[in-house]
Amino acid sequence: MEKKKIIVVGATGQLGSEINMLSQHYPQYEFIFLSESDLSILDFEAVRKVFEHHKPSFLINCAAYTAVDKAETDGETAFKVNAEAVSFMAALCNEYQTGFVHISTDYVFDGTSVIPYKPEDATNPKSVYGATKLEGEKLAFENNPSTVLIRTAWVYSEFGHNFVKTMIRLMNEREEINVVNDQVGSPTYAADLADAILKIISSDNWVPGIYHFTNSGIISWYDFAIAIKEETKSNCRVNPITTLQYPTPAKRPAFSVLDTSKIETVYSIRMNHWRGSLKNCLVKLETKGIL
Repeated sequence: MEKKKIIVVGATGQLGSEINMLSQHYPQYEFIFLSESDLSILDFEAVRKVFEHHKPSFLINCAAYTAVDKAETDGETAFKVNAEAVSFMAALCNEYQTGFVHISTDYVFDGTSVIPYKPEDATNPKSVYGATKLEGEKLAFENNPSTVLIRTAWVYSEFGHNFVKTMIRLMNEREEINVVNDQVGSPTYAADLADAILKIISSDNWVPGIYHFTNSGIISWYDFAIAIKEETKSNCRVNPITTLQYPTPAKRPAFSVLDTSKIETVYSIRMNHWRGSLKNCLVKLETKGIL
């Protein structure tokens, strides 16, 4: 019997790379990993040809315009990648009866809550990036009501550019660094998110809708940096500062905590605590010689 095919778009990003690492544990599927150089999701004709050729059972969209500050002055490109391309992929998935998994962000919220955001809570993005991701969410469901959409936050991994790798580099280069202490959330180890996505796909329990996924535990960026310092035994001094002391072009949500109870209930997915997941990632970075 022919294996069901899973196409992963944005295959060389953090999440796509982690799905690639885990794919060997799912031999019942044929994985097709497509990086930006393999397929531009803005080339709609090329995307259609991929569908015509492979007729995938699932599409995991890990591709996104994630340069949060750059998006403030390059909103057109961000909109094309985060909204228009999503709309087209969702429509194709609907046409080909392909399960569509799309990844979104905590930036669709304004960060003014004091309790974790539920999937159904009102959105109110405060950045161009957040607005383009929210538009992508709306277009995904308009074009494919069967979409499984997962919002996540503070993603890091052994791959790509992220907070953990930046902190390790800065702590090696400097005697002291300043890190924002008044933005709180929950980190997400991309390997844990990848594992959750593949569990959803292989569960034979497709329940469309919006889900939230992060590791458990609530911390500030400063707390996160301190944990990285402790785990790597760095001598670098880490100073807490306010958001006002570290201005950025795009406004960050002050409160990014996502309520993950829905994905836990529907798919029986257990949330790993952020500290344990950080340790797991640092072990992998150490084997790569990055620590």
